[in-house]
Amino acid sequence: VGPYVLVTPNETRRKQLQQIAKKELDDLEQWKKEHRPGPITLVPQRLGGNESEAQVRQNQQMILMQSKYQKKHKREEYVKAKKAAEEAEILKKKAIQREKAERLEVKKRQEEMRRREMLLEDQKYKTNELLNRLDVGLPKSDSCQIANPGPESTAWKRSHAYKKALREDENRRLEEMRQEQQRKAELLEFKQKQEEETRTRALKNEQRSCLPSLFIFYCTLRVNNAFLDRLQNKTQPNNIYHPGYTG
Repeated sequence: VGPYVLVTPNETRRKQLQQIAKKELDDLEQWKKEHRPGPITLVPQRLGGNESEAQVRQNQQMILMQSKYQKKHKREEYVKAKKAAEEAEILKKKAIQREKAERLEVKKRQEEMRRREMLLEDQKYKTNELLNRLDVGLPKSDSCQIANPGPESTAWKRSHAYKKALREDENRRLEEMRQEQQRKAELLEFKQKQEEETRTRALKNEQRSCLPSLFIFYCTLRVNNAFLDRLQNKTQPNNIYHPGYTG
C-alpha cells in the first residue's frame, strides 16, 4: 500500500455545523406549530332528497334484483349461443366426413369398374390370341364356296361362331356394367338430395323448436317488468301529502 496522510478532524467546525442543523430543525418544528390548520366549522343544514329512507332502500333492492335478472339472462344467452355454435360445428364436421366417405365410395366404385374393364380387355385379348392360333391353316376367304365341306371348314365355322358369341357376350356385359353404373349414379344423386332435404327439414324443426322457448322467455320478461313497474308505482308518492313523504 502506498503512503497516505492522516488529517485530524476539526472539532470546532463540526460543532458549528451541528448547531446550525439543530437550529434549522427547531425552526421547522416551530413553523409547523404556527401553521397548523384549525378546527373546521360548518353551518348545520338538512341533507337528503325527497324520498324516505325506506323508499330509498326499496329502490336499491329493486335495482339489485333487476341487475341479478339481467346477469342471469346474459349468462343464459351466452350458454345458448355457445351450445348452438358447438352444435353447428359438430354438424359441419359430420357433413364434411359424410362427403369424404361418399367421395371415397365413388372412387372405389370407379376403380372397381376400371379393374373389371381391364380384366375384360385382357380376357378378350387372350381369347382372340387363342382363336387366332386355332385359325392358322384354315381357309379365310368368304367368296369361294365349298361344295363338300370338310373338317377344316367345320372347325372354321365353329371358331367364327365362338368369336361372335364371345363378342356378343362381351357387349352384353359392357352394356350391363354401363347400366349398373348409371343406376348407382342415379341412386347416389337421389340419396344426396334426400340427405340434403333431411338436413334442411331438421334445421327448420330446430328453429321452430326454439321459438316456444323464446316466446316463454319473452312473456316471463314482460310479466316481471310489469310486476316491477306496479311495485315501483306503489312505492313512489303520488302527491306531497302521501304518508312518508318528506318535502
